[in-house]
Amino acid sequence: MALKVELKPGERFILGTAVITNGGQRSRLYIEGDIPILREKDILTPETADTPAKRIYLAVQVMYLDGETQSRHDIYFELVNDVVRAAPSTLPYVDRINNQILTGFLYKALREAKALIEYEEELLEHAKFGGAAVRQHSPENEQPA
Repeated sequence: MALKVELKPGERFILGTAVITNGGQRSRLYIEGDIPILREKDILTPETADTPAKRIYLAVQVMYLDGETQSRHDIYFELVNDVVRAAPSTLPYVDRINNQILTGFLYKALREAKALIEYEEELLEHAKFGGAAVRQHSPENEQPA
């Protein structure tokens, strides 16, 4: 069964190692075969990989697009170990990514890495609001009676 991709005018995607840009009209493509494909909204660059989870996603993305995981293992595991040490609650996400990589389902590993990014955002948001609440109620901020 072919993969159906609908593109907006000017939308880009990666097909294998080629970047393809849609023309000025909406298009529908049917892609058959086993080749890596990523839509523009799912592509991270080194400049946009600005958090630890996004750097993990970028490492998995490179594995997926290259079709090869061995040369990226050291970088990937260094990133993963740093994240798990800093936030142990990320371990289930990392385990799911690892399982997909080990079984050769790199696109599914990307989806799991995207879930890790979402979880990281939740952690950061919680820390931001939790930290603000703590500061508001700290003894240093109390007014003398």
